[in-house]
Amino acid sequence: MSDALSYRPKAGEIPISPGVYRFRDETGRVLYVGKAKNLRARLSNYFAPLGSLHERTRRMVTTANSVEWTVVGTEVEALQLEWTWINEFDPPFNVQFKDDKSYPYLAVTLADESPRALVTRTTGIRGARYFGPYPKVWAVHETIDLMLKAFPIRTCNNSNYKRAMQSGKPCFAGQIGRCFGPCSGTVTIEEHRVIVNEFVSFLGSQDRKLINRLTMEMKVAAASQEYEVAAKRRDQIRALHAVLEKSAVVLRDNVDIDLFAFDEDELAAAVQLFIVRGGRIRGVRGWMVDKELDLTTSELIDSIMQTAYGGDAVPPREIVVPELPDDAEALEGWLAGIAGRKVRILAAQRGDKAALLATATQNAKHALMLYKTRRSSDFVARSKALEDIQEALGMPSAPLRMECYDVSHLSGTNIVASMVVFEDGLPRTDEYRRFGIPESTDDTDSIYRTLTRRLAYLVSDDEPDRPDDDVLSVKRRKFRYQPNLLIVDGGQPQVSAAARALRESGVTGITLCGIAKRLEEIWLPDSDYPVILPRNSDALFLIQRIRDEAHRFAITHQRTRRKRDISTVLGEIPGLGPARVKVLLQHFGSVARLKDAPAESIAEVRGIGPGLAGTIHQYLRA
Repeated sequence: MSDALSYRPKAGEIPISPGVYRFRDETGRVLYVGKAKNLRARLSNYFAPLGSLHERTRRMVTTANSVEWTVVGTEVEALQLEWTWINEFDPPFNVQFKDDKSYPYLAVTLADESPRALVTRTTGIRGARYFGPYPKVWAVHETIDLMLKAFPIRTCNNSNYKRAMQSGKPCFAGQIGRCFGPCSGTVTIEEHRVIVNEFVSFLGSQDRKLINRLTMEMKVAAASQEYEVAAKRRDQIRALHAVLEKSAVVLRDNVDIDLFAFDEDELAAAVQLFIVRGGRIRGVRGWMVDKELDLTTSELIDSIMQTAYGGDAVPPREIVVPELPDDAEALEGWLAGIAGRKVRILAAQRGDKAALLATATQNAKHALMLYKTRRSSDFVARSKALEDIQEALGMPSAPLRMECYDVSHLSGTNIVASMVVFEDGLPRTDEYRRFGIPESTDDTDSIYRTLTRRLAYLVSDDEPDRPDDDVLSVKRRKFRYQPNLLIVDGGQPQVSAAARALRESGVTGITLCGIAKRLEEIWLPDSDYPVILPRNSDALFLIQRIRDEAHRFAITHQRTRRKRDISTVLGEIPGLGPARVKVLLQHFGSVARLKDAPAESIAEVRGIGPGLAGTIHQYLRA
């Protein structure tokens, strides 16, 4: 394939102004929409030599048949136009957002004559004030129940309200004490509006001034022997305290922020949005992002912002992200246009906001893991994945048993390898194996040694078991099960080493491949070009999962061995028990630092005297 794309414009034809560009295929379909501060500089990146492009970018530019652009005045206008075109054309190479959840909100219909509080999953009610989203619908009902004790407002639907107002008879909810609007006959429309405003104000800011005012009223009523009023104020105060306690206190009372965190791999990202109002987490929302092109963190944050605030959502004054995007100033201008006031984007580096960001990031990591696990564990998805792998790798049958191998080491020491087994697309943890490798020149040699040892067990089924122990016989029989597919973590060099081990073993009927992590390419032996599985296909997700599981299993074993080796070295010193070994490692951080430390520094450690410090220093230097 030639590096020259026929539709590449001349450099002088592309303006250096801000703008939005579109790649189209031969049918005119828009494949990708992007924005740029400098169109010429940005588009030149797509027309670099094809071999230097990311695989998915290369696939996009070779699929495209033309590129066009529109010049705008500012970066803010570029953001607005980019978002408009993405929604209009739904380009396949732009990020795809998956949010299969319909989050519940607490809404107050302020545009009504007599506003009501209700639970809804839509955000299009005219004139309504929304609170949330809440992670669970029961959380909204619980909040309403508590708030009604402090602010008795209307909850009945419009038809019941109209019927009650026309007949003069309270609605059914009012008769059972569940609705406290004007239809109940206890308050006028004007008095009800005042209570609603207090309800909205408290939910919006959760200001404790209201609790202080009610406390004063309770004390005054009690002093005047108006005990019914005092009891009513007491119940309201308890309800408001209960609402405050239901929301986790994370920041100061006057802090209103939206905090975004995400975790990503080459093909997908999990986004977590923490909505903080009045210093408390008022709502949590999460969604998945399917990535087609290789996006930078800045570009991903741009897309997340456009999705979060491209609809009816209004951004707060402050938005916290893991790192500032390159066009933070333009984003702030775009968000300010939506909010009608200044909006600031910042990256939390330390303090309470950074701690909350770490919590949200942990949630994002779990969400990404869960997303990939669910896709690969679904029966229909698993069946389709196995069929697609069979077709892509040219296998005679579906890979019902797959084994994946990975190598882990620390600067060439403590070399270990892992073997994980998936049957019918699901992990068989009882058949995982670990291999210790005494010495090796590099990862390819380690792969060769590991597979040579593993393939030696693939003997005929009628060969008698060597050990007499029944349990060992069962384990050895399991180890003799022949896989349909062997996967190694790596590209061409690792695959070549594995192919040599497979060839020398004489075992046939096994397909071999490797997965290169950076581009998620599938390499076959003796192939000059990789197999590219479709973006976010079930087949690629399954191979990614078995690769990640092999890596996790290997690194866990390697760390365990390293820790055991360190403890063993120190444990051989006379006078050092497990407790003192732990204290020494906590103080110095590693055996290497302990070894370089003078005896005087070692003696300063709690529980280590001068005599023992001299012994440790002499032993480690010997």
